[in-house]
Amino acid sequence: MAKYMKREIADLNNTGKTQAYYKLVNWGRINYEELLDRCVRHGGGFSRGVLMGAISTVLHEMSLLMADGNTVKIDGLGTFGAKLGVRPDKEQDAFEEGESARNVLSLMVNGISFKADKELVQTTDGHCRFLERGGVSRLKKSPYTEQERLERARQYLAEHGVMRVAAYADLTGLSHSTASRELCRLAQMPESGITSSGHRSTKVYLLRKSE
Repeated sequence: MAKYMKREIADLNNTGKTQAYYKLVNWGRINYEELLDRCVRHGGGFSRGVLMGAISTVLHEMSLLMADGNTVKIDGLGTFGAKLGVRPDKEQDAFEEGESARNVLSLMVNGISFKADKELVQTTDGHCRFLERGGVSRLKKSPYTEQERLERARQYLAEHGVMRVAAYADLTGLSHSTASRELCRLAQMPESGITSSGHRSTKVYLLRKSE
């Protein structure tokens, strides 16, 4: 029987209340070999070799089609498409300045988007007839006010020069995701005295220089 968990999430819409969402508890990851075994047992007489060959062929053709800019729809499964991004060792550019300097060698396919077919969602829901409560997860809340968190961040930066999200989370008692959102907001406020440098994994926070 599947279990679900009720999780508390931040009040992103400033309603004055935290929100709740529900997710299935992950029992584990089914690997390719296990999936093939199940398909052989329940697949209407197809051999393992035939299934492996069919899946490999489909995946190969999908990658070729997506690489050419197509989306691929498989009825009953969903729609797939390639996502493009800047290579990790290349700096993200501003919209107005990037076109002349950017070249194909600095771009890469960095993900595949997937939108599940309604039929797959409905079929899965039909199999998920019974659910058991699996627990509650609450937000990690800071013992400090926002102003106190800001002062602690400024003091840390005065002593260390730079700060990452993980350090701010430790300083304030916020969860990593909440700390990241708050730091991004503070860095956009000149009066906070904090700014940022870098992108994604290289992003750090610094004291804003006086003008």
